[in-house]
Amino acid sequence: MRVLLPEGWAPPQGYANGIEVPAGRIVFIAGQVGWDAQQHFQSTEMAPQFAQALDNVLAVLAQAGGEPRHICRMTAYCCDKPAYLAARAELGAIWRQRMGRHYPAMSMIFVSDLLDHPGLVELEATAVLPAAS
Repeated sequence: MRVLLPEGWAPPQGYANGIEVPAGRIVFIAGQVGWDAQQHFQSTEMAPQFAQALDNVLAVLAQAGGEPRHICRMTAYCCDKPAYLAARAELGAIWRQRMGRHYPAMSMIFVSDLLDHPGLVELEATAVLPAAS
């Protein structure tokens, strides 16, 4: 996996502009919200929901035999921009605890609502695992 940073561009903070990956097994992970395995929200706060949503993404990825380092793209949908901005430091700590310093190509999209109430954030991802030998 190679992070793409065009010459002369300032490095982005907390994401990559692009990722180049040699051919392998592609895993598409549907949007995951901050509920537990039984589809119950344990919190209505941003940070715990983000942590659970990221854990859910990583659980689906692990089912395919993948690890956090295999994620090359992630899109986050959030319906509470002020809560997201207020929790950025805590969200960064949650990210580093689970993902280390691996930052895939990412987008953050603020939306009016999510399907699953009282969800505040939804994460979807694409990972590329090494080709099976």
